[in-house]
Amino acid sequence: MTDIAMIRAAARRLQGHARRTPLLSSPFLDAIAGRQVLVKSECLQHTGSFKYRGARAALSVLDAPTRDRGVLAYSSGNHARGWRARRPNSAQGR
Repeated sequence: MTDIAMIRAAARRLQGHARRTPLLSSPFLDAIAGRQVLVKSECLQHTGSFKYRGARAALSVLDAPTRDRGVLAYSSGNHARGWRARRPNSAQGR
């Protein structure tokens, strides 16, 4: 179960690694929703998506022996990009 403490801990582990991306407002979305809607601009993240945050946060809690055995990211999209950005010298396409 995820709680606010886990979210805050992940945020601390991401400091200095993930980009701080802005919240953007949209008058169009505000009009549809009838209230202010803020959109997190994760397209400005290292990999162009929020997946970098999740990959970095998950991998940062692994102990060194586990991490050194390797992690398999089976994805052709943003999740694999997030893992690859975390470990730029890791194998790709195996």
